[in-house]
Amino acid sequence: MLALLQRTIEDRPNTRRTTVQQTDKAAPSPNAKTPVRRRKDIEQPLVDDIRLLGRILGDVIREQDGQAAFELVEQVRKLSVAFRRDADHEADRALKKLLKALTADQTVMVIRAFTYFSHLANLAEDRHYIRRRIEHERAGDTQEGSIDVALARLRWAGVSPKQLSQTLASSYVSPVLTAHPTEVQRKSILDAERGIAQLLTARDEVKARAQFSAATKDALAPRELAANEAQLRARVMQLWHTRLLRFSKLTVNDEIENALSYYEATFLREVPRLYAGLERELGAYPVASFFRMGQWIGGDRDGNPNVTAETLEYALRRQSEVAIRYQLTELHRLGAELSLSARLVDFSPEMQALAGSSPDQSEHRLDEPYRRALTGMYARLAATLKQLTGGEAARHAVAPQNPYLLSEELVADLRVIEASLLAQHGEAIAQQRLKPLIRAAEVFGFHLATVDLRQSSDKHEAVVAELLQTARLEADYAALDEAAKRKLLLSLLNDARTLRVVGIEYSDLARSELAIFEAARTMRERYGRNAIRHYIISHTEAVSDLLEVLLLQKEVGLLRGTLDSGAVNDLIVVPLFETIGDLRSAAPIMRDFYSLPGIAALVQRSGGEQDVMLGYSDSNKDGGIFTSNWELYRSGGALVEFFDSMALEGLPANPAEDRPAVPATPIQLRMFHGRGGTVGRGGGPSYEAILAQPAGTVRGQIRLTEQGEVIGSKYANPEIGRRNLETLVAATLEATLLQPAKPATKQFLAAADEISRASMAAYRQLVYETPHFADYFFGSTPIREIAELNIGSRPASRKAQQNIEDLRAVPWSFSWGQCRLTLPGWYGFGSAVEAFLADGAQPSKTERASRVALLQRMVKTWPFFKTLLSNMDMVLAKSDPALAGRYAELVPDARLRKKVFGMIEAEWKRTNDALNLITGDKSRLAHNSSLARSIRHRFPYIDPLHHLQVELMRRYRAGQGDDRVQTGIHISINGIAAGLRNTG
Repeated sequence: MLALLQRTIEDRPNTRRTTVQQTDKAAPSPNAKTPVRRRKDIEQPLVDDIRLLGRILGDVIREQDGQAAFELVEQVRKLSVAFRRDADHEADRALKKLLKALTADQTVMVIRAFTYFSHLANLAEDRHYIRRRIEHERAGDTQEGSIDVALARLRWAGVSPKQLSQTLASSYVSPVLTAHPTEVQRKSILDAERGIAQLLTARDEVKARAQFSAATKDALAPRELAANEAQLRARVMQLWHTRLLRFSKLTVNDEIENALSYYEATFLREVPRLYAGLERELGAYPVASFFRMGQWIGGDRDGNPNVTAETLEYALRRQSEVAIRYQLTELHRLGAELSLSARLVDFSPEMQALAGSSPDQSEHRLDEPYRRALTGMYARLAATLKQLTGGEAARHAVAPQNPYLLSEELVADLRVIEASLLAQHGEAIAQQRLKPLIRAAEVFGFHLATVDLRQSSDKHEAVVAELLQTARLEADYAALDEAAKRKLLLSLLNDARTLRVVGIEYSDLARSELAIFEAARTMRERYGRNAIRHYIISHTEAVSDLLEVLLLQKEVGLLRGTLDSGAVNDLIVVPLFETIGDLRSAAPIMRDFYSLPGIAALVQRSGGEQDVMLGYSDSNKDGGIFTSNWELYRSGGALVEFFDSMALEGLPANPAEDRPAVPATPIQLRMFHGRGGTVGRGGGPSYEAILAQPAGTVRGQIRLTEQGEVIGSKYANPEIGRRNLETLVAATLEATLLQPAKPATKQFLAAADEISRASMAAYRQLVYETPHFADYFFGSTPIREIAELNIGSRPASRKAQQNIEDLRAVPWSFSWGQCRLTLPGWYGFGSAVEAFLADGAQPSKTERASRVALLQRMVKTWPFFKTLLSNMDMVLAKSDPALAGRYAELVPDARLRKKVFGMIEAEWKRTNDALNLITGDKSRLAHNSSLARSIRHRFPYIDPLHHLQVELMRRYRAGQGDDRVQTGIHISINGIAAGLRNTG
């Protein structure tokens, strides 16, 4: 594997198919040798780590599978690299011949080798990212997206620390982890990889110390590096012997446990460090706990029949256990550190009282008030753990007793200790563990993360219809028109009585849905109001969809009172607008909702918060990349405009109704962005995405989903995790407090609208109007094999039929990534630009040049357009029509294959040309050196997985496969997903 890795790095194919910039900054002139040397110097530590891990993996393969196995891996790699370079297709023929001759066992072994290679290279790359970030910071070169840069910009703009503190006090920033059918990693693999990442960090520390003390010739360094390599070897061998796949389908509980591992590894420690950085910058001004974690896993029922009231209860119980056990551990460690004696230092009266209330009467701690107090607090928290989760604390200096009822009580006790320490100049002691623990208790409480509930609007309608029919209030609710539904629902919300009839046996659907609402009420009472705050309505298409959820809350006591007599509801009703049509209707629906009598007052009494969720995935699958982003942009702006008008002027009176205007109501709008992992599902850098939002749509308020493989790539490594959390905060602050240099002009908006119409037409012509396109998609991608893989608790399709409309957006995008077309991330843009430049006719050179210049101004000065094109640039750099052509060969109908793939190839070229024309770049990733570097190193070992996957799919679909063939396909899916990273 050493030879494999060395050649992989040295070969670095100069592909004829995908042009990726090969320098760290920009393309040098032939004589500009210094930047090239600098790039090599910069990359050398990465190369060294990859070589080390590759050599170890190669040794393991030799030991376990023999020299012949290693040589076979190398042969496949060489032919795969040659395939990229080969213009006369000799390597293509040789590679096909070799792969067809492999046995199933040989194929699986080779796939496993390249898949683990991909995983190990990711770890080396992550370490190099951290290494480069540290070097930049030491040189005073803080990087875009960091809090340091954001705060420097705010200071330069005249934003005072006091103003910043006030802004944070009213802010709410929350990444929300979700589970989706593309999460392919097993927790066992994640744990082993975390161990390797820690060893790479330790290795860097030894090297740094040895370099620092080079003059004294540190004799320990070689020994420590050898010991470190032995530990790495053990971990790599563990990986080689750990299966990548699950034998059984992932359950919701499995998904919950996977998500919790990120809290234990990253969030519980890194979120307090994030706050600590802000506290240092703001000095005496307080930093409110504005940053919170969210979770869908256990509460997201849309299309997932496996999520029930029981899974919701399990999710919150386990979340509570993780939060409280962390707090218990930190209390124990704090007790070991705060050994201060009353004979040597004074203590505040409050501190003495806290110590005096402790049941700890050990004579060894009589003069140690902090330890006595912490022992008592530990006992109380241990009792809380028992009461909320049934679990036992690891240690018991005294018996658990007198549980905390609220996490705020624990925070108050910790504040007493903090105040006493600070009064005696103990800031240095408080900073180390006490302050991070206080922040963790404030942010995570006893619930860890806010669990969202989500269900499709048609399920709510069915339950309401059944309740009404059974109560003999309306025989056929679903048949009513929208006006009649609203009138009936409003009358029911003004009726104190519930709808359920005692003694009636309701349907399974009604019982399970109402059980969720009842469980939510119980969980909020048990774990606190922040345990569950949001109820998301998928496929929101009408105002009645929102009223139905309010009525179901009323049915179980989550809404108390009536609309006309001061009602209050516990869960924020969050519409999710997903398709292009839904996005266009978002602002009108919210206007109509708030025009209803009593609604604005209800929301205001219930906290004055209104979340609106915008769906990136389904809108993309519906209308293509450009139109999806454009309609998201427009709907966000329209929603802000409406809520601003409502706050300033009140709602205008409805001419059709004899009633006055609704008075001005300060209701906080919060956008919830349903971003996926791929660009086709709203993915891409979060920092740029937030700054690209329309002016006024952030204002310190934002929630966004983190999904699939992206969760692992962003948060598996704690250091990288904190950097990613920082970007959310930095972007939110900049978007809130800094005015855009130049708002989008009317000319820009008109151009985007014109491009959007043409882009959607081109996209829908391919996907929805080309006969038998679904047959091409299901034949040329591993979508069917993905559906069989045990990688998620949710079905890949909403229905059993083979229709694009019924396919979930997640496997739709995931499948295009697997075959390296990444079509949802770019298709339609090239045709749209051609149409825009043609302007429906044959424009003169001057007219065309004027339109080109307009697009070039847009990409330079409009963040929305710049970010969208940057994301397309990234997606195209990762795509490869030549590899995709191998997948197209799997389509049985040769005429269909030629037609559809020809359309895709032509549009790929048009989009590449359009990006080159607008940006002025002649290659992809000209301004993204880190990703260009990543692609250079990873493509040579991802490509073989594609060739192997195609060969196994060919066998499997021809009926020549067995369980080993299916296993090989599924492992290749894992390896490709790991290599491409943003596929979830």
